[in-house]
Amino acid sequence: MTIPVKTLAAIPEHFTMTEDEIRSKFPTRLCGYDLYRKIGSPKLVVAPMVDQSELAWRILSRRYNAQLCYTPMINAKLFYQANKGYIKEQWQTNDNDRPVIVQFCANDPDMLLNAAKLVVEGADAVDLNLGCPQNIAKRGHYGSYLMEDWDLISKLIRKLHENLEIPVTAKIRVYPDVEKTVEYAKMVEAAGAQMITVHGRLRDQRGHKTGLADWAKIRAVKEAVNVPVFANGNILYYEDIQRCIEETGVDGVMSAETNLYNPALFSGKILPTWKLATEYMEICQQVPTKFSYIRGHLFKLFRNSLPVHTDLRQQLVAAETLEDYDQFTKDIETRLIEEANVSSFDPDHIEKDEHGYRKYPHWICQPALRFEHDKQRSHTKRLLNEAEADKQKNNNTINENTDSKRLKSTAI
Repeated sequence: MTIPVKTLAAIPEHFTMTEDEIRSKFPTRLCGYDLYRKIGSPKLVVAPMVDQSELAWRILSRRYNAQLCYTPMINAKLFYQANKGYIKEQWQTNDNDRPVIVQFCANDPDMLLNAAKLVVEGADAVDLNLGCPQNIAKRGHYGSYLMEDWDLISKLIRKLHENLEIPVTAKIRVYPDVEKTVEYAKMVEAAGAQMITVHGRLRDQRGHKTGLADWAKIRAVKEAVNVPVFANGNILYYEDIQRCIEETGVDGVMSAETNLYNPALFSGKILPTWKLATEYMEICQQVPTKFSYIRGHLFKLFRNSLPVHTDLRQQLVAAETLEDYDQFTKDIETRLIEEANVSSFDPDHIEKDEHGYRKYPHWICQPALRFEHDKQRSHTKRLLNEAEADKQKNNNTINENTDSKRLKSTAI
């Protein structure tokens, strides 16, 4: 069959192979719904999160029904050019960490391919981050800041599609215009993405401006493409999962922030914070984990309790060893059990505030709610800054006392 000249002209120059040639090159590599079924048809997905979806956290999330996990976002250039120690730090896995998708941010197709080849043995797919809205992504020209350069995005995905032994997927954000969002997703699919995650927020919807994700746009993408689609956004409670699937028609639901505050989200269980923290610390005893990751997770798990127990907040900031973090977890557990009326807590009869959010006690794992009046920074970030200020104040006091003693000694 002769392909019309108009169709030939529409094929980008960086499409150097036909789909038949690609299938011949990688005869065992799975595509689209074959890939989705091979990894268990996951509906409950842990999102890629910078420095927060590391192996230890993935292990914890899988215990509570996560069916697919993404790694933290990895910078392809830094990863490829790094030493073995850095690579091991960024990419940890084991035999039970499946299915797992490794996510990279990149703006150079060759660098992305070189980095992706380093994870082929342990990953089910490689994901391209097209959704990060942070300023660091703007400075580095990656993530959602590639949304104005569809040609580069297509080249990045196509490079992997034509040259990598495992499939490529992509995570995108939406545009204000639904038609443009749909065309964007179709372009990503045409380039070779075998699954697409749609974060239903605009690029500038972050921090206190987060707002609601647009499920209607996610549904429009789902209806327009032929590959599996995951929805990301607006999942606060277990019941939101099915509601999202019904309203969008997606194949699975991804959680990012709520998973960090409630890693038991996908199980439907309503659990005390100390139980999840204790389990996480036990995993960290077996799986080497950066202390900055541990610290971040503990701050989020105990987000609502630390303003009540400011001395323990300072203890967490001052922690420098695994034993310190473990001791903090034990101490706050003891404190919270003493004050919590656990026996009278009834998760089936929870009051709601004027906005419809559940009024859980502070020692229960629950979503972090963002409000427009929280202009400065997130609640957790504020706690962190306050605790750092306390630590600096204490250090200054110690230094002043030391200097005073030194002066007295000199006078004597």
